[in-house]
Amino acid sequence: MSRESDFECLVAEGAAAPVDGWAFDWLAGRATEERPPWGYSRLVAAWMAGADAALDIDTGGGEVLAEVPHPPPLLVATEAWPPNVSVARANLSALGASVVAVGGAGPLPFRDSVFDLVVSRHPVRTDWPEVARVLRPGGTFLSQQIGPGTVRELSEAILGPLPPPAHRHPEHAVAAAGAAGLTVVDLRQATLRTVFHDIGAVVWFLRKVTWTVPGFTVAAHRQALRRLHDRIRVEGRFVAHARRFLIEARAGAVSGAAGVTGSDPAAR
Repeated sequence: MSRESDFECLVAEGAAAPVDGWAFDWLAGRATEERPPWGYSRLVAAWMAGADAALDIDTGGGEVLAEVPHPPPLLVATEAWPPNVSVARANLSALGASVVAVGGAGPLPFRDSVFDLVVSRHPVRTDWPEVARVLRPGGTFLSQQIGPGTVRELSEAILGPLPPPAHRHPEHAVAAAGAAGLTVVDLRQATLRTVFHDIGAVVWFLRKVTWTVPGFTVAAHRQALRRLHDRIRVEGRFVAHARRFLIEARAGAVSGAAGVTGSDPAAR
């Protein structure tokens, strides 16, 4: 296969593959990302086992929630992207969970103080006042979030040099939680090596994780993709670094301070 046809075939594969849901199975053998050391899915499963009423915000296709072995009596998930709603409903039907389609902004469609546990993995944005409103006194919010400048190397490979990241800083999340009346009891951060082995994987990733290159299309960014393809052919891979942080907050007064570890409910 010629160099040009190799590029075109890989880009076509990445552009045609479905991106519904929030699973990354399509990247198997084509890209890898280290996992955060705290084990978010395990933490969620442990918290769910002790909850009476739980909410998963921005559930995606329900992939994390579907792994919970002992769901609470009341389990609800929200999702704003229409293609994901049907995927989540199929994935979560066995748990008896309700999936509620919501808009991208606006209040959560639930009564005050109805959940003792709210979780969210990689939310688009966290509406801290709304999280505080729907939590019962003493309730817990547990979230794994995207950190500042995540896979910045990939963003700059497509867009060129970028200013320092202004959003998604953990300290901003701590301040926003406090302003909403929540107490942060655990905050952890991780930088994770992310490796792309072909340009098709890059295209698929940029289509799915849309904030990496806002407005990404193959047509608009073809020249940058071609340069990156040539670089991957020479170096064998393209390495970026994802940034994540885990934040746990409680409704009502809680002793302790942000940065305290050991929040796994299985250890209580």
